[in-house]
Amino acid sequence: MPVYEYLCDDCGPFKDLRPMAECDDPQNCPHCETMAPRVILTAPNFFCMPAEKRKAHAVNERSTHAPQTLAQYKASHGPGCGCCSSGKTVKDKNGSDQKKPARLVTKTKSGAKGFPTARPWMISH
Repeated sequence: MPVYEYLCDDCGPFKDLRPMAECDDPQNCPHCETMAPRVILTAPNFFCMPAEKRKAHAVNERSTHAPQTLAQYKASHGPGCGCCSSGKTVKDKNGSDQKKPARLVTKTKSGAKGFPTARPWMISH
C-alpha cells in the first residue's frame, strides 16, 4: 500500500498508509480526528527502482534544465571511452588521421539495416 500525504487545517501535514482505491478519500487527522484532504507536498521517490533506472531519470531531469557543458562532457567521456572514442580512422581535410565514432547497426532476418541510435523517426535507405 502506498503512503499518502494529508493536510489538516489545525494540526498541519501528516502521512498515512492507505489502499490505492482510497487514494482520493479524505483521512481523519491522528491528533484532532477532523477530516483532512489529500495533498501532494513532496515529489515522488524512486527508492524501489533499480539504480540504473534512477540514474537515467536523474540524467534526463538534469539535461532538461541544465545541459552539460563541454568540460562536464569531457570529464565523463575521457580518452578511451567506449561509447564515443572507438571507431574507424578517417582522413580529415589536412590529411591527418582522425577517429570516427563507431555506429551501431542492427540487421533483421531479411537483411534490412537499422540504426537504433540514429534518428528513430527517419526511414533507413
